[in-house]
Amino acid sequence: MDRGQNTGGLMSSAGLVRYFDSEDSNAILINPKTVVASGVMLGVLVQLLTFVS
Repeated sequence: MDRGQNTGGLMSSAGLVRYFDSEDSNAILINPKTVVASGVMLGVLVQLLTFVS
């Protein structure tokens, strides 16, 4: 392999790691339990509406 050749390696993902590690102060923070509870409630609602109609 040539010494001057860039093989990609970990350097190609370094920017993504820095991007996802940073937190935005304007971001909406939602508790994971709230997301799961909302999904369950939506599923129950859909099942009830399917049963009624």
